[in-house]
Amino acid sequence: MDDQYISIIEFCKCHHVDYSFINSLNEHGLIQIVVIEDDEYIEQERIRDLERMMRLHYELEINMQGIDAINHLLDRVSQLQDEVRMLHNRLRRFED
Repeated sequence: MDDQYISIIEFCKCHHVDYSFINSLNEHGLIQIVVIEDDEYIEQERIRDLERMMRLHYELEINMQGIDAINHLLDRVSQLQDEVRMLHNRLRRFED
């Protein structure tokens, strides 16, 4: 199997997570499950996001709607940080 995908079954075993949690995330559109030859996978790039959602749910007891809202806000913060970085670099060029 290509290194860009992680088996959901293996992920659940390693992280001691019930498959139903992963399935709920998929149903709410928070992650995308890729099916290859009847096995389910998640993109390796999304593992960090999945682990964050696990912590939000299991450690802080946040429901799926809350996780969705938090993800949206974190994405927006990241976009704003990128924009500030770009504007800062542009300002530097004008100052020099």
